[in-house]
Amino acid sequence: MTISDPLQGRGKSIAGRGWWLLVLAIAFSCVAAATATRPATDAKGTPRYRFDGNTVLDLARRTAGSAFVPKRLESPALQQLTYDQYRDIRFNPEASIWRAEQVPFRIELFPAGFLFQTPVTVSVVEGGLARDIVPRADTFVLGGYVAKQLANQPLPLSGLRVRTRLNSRSVWDEFLVFQGASYFRAVARDTLYGLSARGLAVRTAHPTGEEFPAFTHFWIERPSANASSIVVHALLDSPSVAGAYRFSITPGVETVTDVDVTLFPRVALDNIGIAPLTSMFLFDESDRARIDDFRDEVHDSDGLQIVMASGERVWRPLKNPTQLQVSSFTSQAPRGFGLIQRSRRVSDYHDLEAHYEQRPSAWIEPTSDWGAGAVQLFEIPTNNETNDNIVAFWRPTTVIAEGKPYHLSYRMRWTKQPKLTPAIGKVTSTRTGPSFDGKRRIFVVEFTGTGREIEGLRIDLGTSSGKLSNQVLQPSPLTKGVRASFELEPANADVAELRLRLMRGDKPVSETWLYRWTAS
Repeated sequence: MTISDPLQGRGKSIAGRGWWLLVLAIAFSCVAAATATRPATDAKGTPRYRFDGNTVLDLARRTAGSAFVPKRLESPALQQLTYDQYRDIRFNPEASIWRAEQVPFRIELFPAGFLFQTPVTVSVVEGGLARDIVPRADTFVLGGYVAKQLANQPLPLSGLRVRTRLNSRSVWDEFLVFQGASYFRAVARDTLYGLSARGLAVRTAHPTGEEFPAFTHFWIERPSANASSIVVHALLDSPSVAGAYRFSITPGVETVTDVDVTLFPRVALDNIGIAPLTSMFLFDESDRARIDDFRDEVHDSDGLQIVMASGERVWRPLKNPTQLQVSSFTSQAPRGFGLIQRSRRVSDYHDLEAHYEQRPSAWIEPTSDWGAGAVQLFEIPTNNETNDNIVAFWRPTTVIAEGKPYHLSYRMRWTKQPKLTPAIGKVTSTRTGPSFDGKRRIFVVEFTGTGREIEGLRIDLGTSSGKLSNQVLQPSPLTKGVRASFELEPANADVAELRLRLMRGDKPVSETWLYRWTAS
């Protein structure tokens, strides 16, 4: 069919012109439709695809509707890498995403191998289109330990890290990492990596064994030139559940992470942990009976802090027990909870290499209705500071039905100390030891923030078993605060749950100290 020039035949009727416009519209529609069916590509020919707020949700829903297929490395050379060999694969800084662009963040990649046996996909989103990152030959630099066995071999990815000018305008500091299962961690200004978070915990410390869901695909939105936050989307997958995650991360004095989660269960979920935190506690001043070490303390976190729905503040010092301990707190969603590092002086540790005094705390605040449940704390025996032996999370009471979407959100604060108002007295240390006759345990709890005046101040103390005696309250010149001490006679008890707070009249002026004493 021939289409005549519309500029010719000016004497054509209105009807004729309408016919021409209709033909032209049909022609353009055909071209547009043909273009839409072809995958878009960038300047380098890399395929791009549409991405919006529902992309990961729809993908997670479809993923949950099909059988779980584990992703594993295919290369025996990568599967068998040792620690030293894996460390000898280094990311080339010249390959950083957005390195040459006016973007306040840079993305670097981690290779798969060693402990990281699940390959992941990392994608960049810009202008509503996503493109998957395919490592090039120069993405990683191979050292002498691995150059021979990995030469000319494609290296799949295991995760990513993000850099920004966090502590100095002249240095691009690493402040965020996603790598391994659903683990991620972040730092605030003037802190070093310590505890980690996870996307989801499934059957932690369960007799049938724990399941570790994994993030298998990340999408990173390109920030604007003056952006203060970066957004990362992630697809989670495991035999029991798939999930869509959105992280909005704002680095700074506090690195704030807003997390939005929708889970799609493959099976009924009756034992999951929401907003799980994982840390290390080897020992502190409270109990060194099993420890032979030149340092005074070794831990990434030294306590679990909770602000109950009622507003009561709880401090539970961590322990390295001789057998697994599981503790549950609250029956309603708390205002907040977290694993906290309170010992902030170098002299608390006398460790000039690990710098535990610079490890961040992590604080969780629900931003949606979490319903009924409990904050749970798992304390696992360890003899090594390289093992993360502390886990804390929110466990919902409700069983999440198979096939029923489950949505929630929360805010994480990676910080030195969570800022809670109003200010009340807090525990700075816990010490315990035997009485002279060995029949009782002496406990000494130091508080600051209550002042040193003890007139009108009293101890509110209780125990689940045993007998309490010799309660003493006195000013402490060591802390410029108040010291509370007492003795516990366990008798034949194996466990005693202790509870202490300072009161002025009927009003608490300190947080509530909780402690589990065990005969072992």
